[in-house]
Amino acid sequence: MGPNVKYPLKMKIILLVLAAIIPLLGIAIYLITALDNYRSAYDTIVSNMTVANNYNLDFKEELDEGIYKLAVGYTSFDSIRDEGSLEDPYMLIEELRTDFTDLMAITTDRESRVWLESLLRNIDTLEDRIDDVRANVERGGRYDENMEMLDNNIYILTELIQDDIQYYIYYQTKSIENLTRQLNEQASRFIRLCIGLVAAVVTVAITASLIILKSITNPLERLCRVTERIANGEFTARARIDTRDEIRVLSDSVDDMAEKLRIMISQIKEDERKMRYAELRLLQEQINPHFLYNTLDTVIWLIEGNELEKAVSIVVSLSEFFRLVLSRGQDFITIREEEMHIRSYLEIQQVRYSDILKFDISIDPRLYGFRILKLTLQPLVENSLYHGIKYKRAEGRIEVTGRQEDGLIRFLVRDNGVGMEEEELVKLREEIQKPCKETETGFGLANVNERIRMNFGPQYGMEIDSVKNKGTCVSITIPMEYMKQAGEAGREV
Repeated sequence: MGPNVKYPLKMKIILLVLAAIIPLLGIAIYLITALDNYRSAYDTIVSNMTVANNYNLDFKEELDEGIYKLAVGYTSFDSIRDEGSLEDPYMLIEELRTDFTDLMAITTDRESRVWLESLLRNIDTLEDRIDDVRANVERGGRYDENMEMLDNNIYILTELIQDDIQYYIYYQTKSIENLTRQLNEQASRFIRLCIGLVAAVVTVAITASLIILKSITNPLERLCRVTERIANGEFTARARIDTRDEIRVLSDSVDDMAEKLRIMISQIKEDERKMRYAELRLLQEQINPHFLYNTLDTVIWLIEGNELEKAVSIVVSLSEFFRLVLSRGQDFITIREEEMHIRSYLEIQQVRYSDILKFDISIDPRLYGFRILKLTLQPLVENSLYHGIKYKRAEGRIEVTGRQEDGLIRFLVRDNGVGMEEEELVKLREEIQKPCKETETGFGLANVNERIRMNFGPQYGMEIDSVKNKGTCVSITIPMEYMKQAGEAGREV
């Protein structure tokens, strides 16, 4: 965080959010807790009433029918379970006792528990009376007594049990009413509390929001207008925002960026002009009519001498040479293509100067996929031939090597030609450091050096060493950068 940031935007926004969220969070927690309690109590009551209703509808009829048919001898206690239309009284009673004992454990209101207790007592009594009926049935011949027990005991007890169930359901319904009334009272209190709290929160939040948003949006709108002017090319536009937050830091950065862009655009335009001039001059030199005339004369001489294979070879090399010189308008080619270029050039020249020119090209194949500026090595080879080997007037040798050194790519072009005196070497070193249009000698070398430095940076470029009557060595250093794709076009400065 910069020294000018006294009130960070992050802190402003956090305070605003906390001021709004904390009260609302408390309200939400209270509301969720109340609703959860109500839901739990409501679900319990509804579940209890569902269980009770199941017995309220069918229990009395099923038990009365089963006991009656047992009493009249229609079926027996041992075989009643096999009757598809009848229920075993003992099983009905046991299910009723189990379910309502469970309800007793979870029912909380006093009135409902009173009727549950009554129901459980009546269940016990009913079971005893059914035992009496069973005993009479097993002794046999007691039809009248059994009918009397049904009328005076069994039917009355099942009626009482059904009444107990209905009263239990009634008081459970009353519990829902009480629960609803309590919820309404809580809701009323909650609404009053929320209205007051929300009004206070909204008032504070709106006031704080207007202040904070104004301190953010006004400078941002001003900054947007300035950046729009800069985007339209008005690099003299400045924001100069005097706040004590990150917007001021951003404003200062935009102002600095605009100034740097102004300087950079001016420099790029100048570099572009120089680059196009240098490339045009170099291309003009490479498409040299004398070189072409001499090569074609050599082809004619070979054909007339019936050396057709050599003639075809030199034509193929010439075609490859000019294909790579043009390179479909590309500024960058692969090191493999540059190697093919200088090889084609030297093969052509070797036919013309077969008595004085030998050459060897040794570039590490692992470098073939990296990129290089077109026409980087060819001017160096040409310089070695015309200013080194040719003046020697004896057999000479040109060696081209390429290796990786310390994460960089280094090329050496050596010849064993006439070399240079120290004074000449010093002057040439000075010349190649100048823009190529200002050079008096060594235009090709200065052109290569200038293009390398413009495209890759001032830390890259050319170095020359030479010894009189021993030869010259030119080294080129460039970064290791892969071609982005086959046929990469356009310069990347």
